[in-house]
Amino acid sequence: QVQLVESGGGLVQPGGSLTLSCTASRFALRDYHMSWTRQGPGKEREVVASITSHYNKTNYVNSVKGRFTISRDNAKNTVHLQMNGLKPEDTAVYYCHAYDPSSNSDYWGQGTQVTVSS
Repeated sequence: QVQLVESGGGLVQPGGSLTLSCTASRFALRDYHMSWTRQGPGKEREVVASITSHYNKTNYVNSVKGRFTISRDNAKNTVHLQMNGLKPEDTAVYYCHAYDPSSNSDYWGQGTQVTVSS
């Protein structure tokens, strides 16, 4: 079964760090543009970070620039989101998304909860 599985969420104090991981089953992440999308309570879903398939070009929403880093490990078929300097407004469910523009196919993970609170 083709799927994306996220891990690494949890409860952290403001200023803390977390690393989210997204591992693919039955397809190769290296062929896909990858992104992390989040949806906080009462907020619209937003793409916070993305990385292209072949050139690993990254992009970030302004609110996380300098704090979050997206990276991929093709050998482990995994994408990571390193989150530093976490703020209460980063509280959200974080979703991993894979998109292949050549086939227009995409996959979503089930989401992982990140809560930033003292």
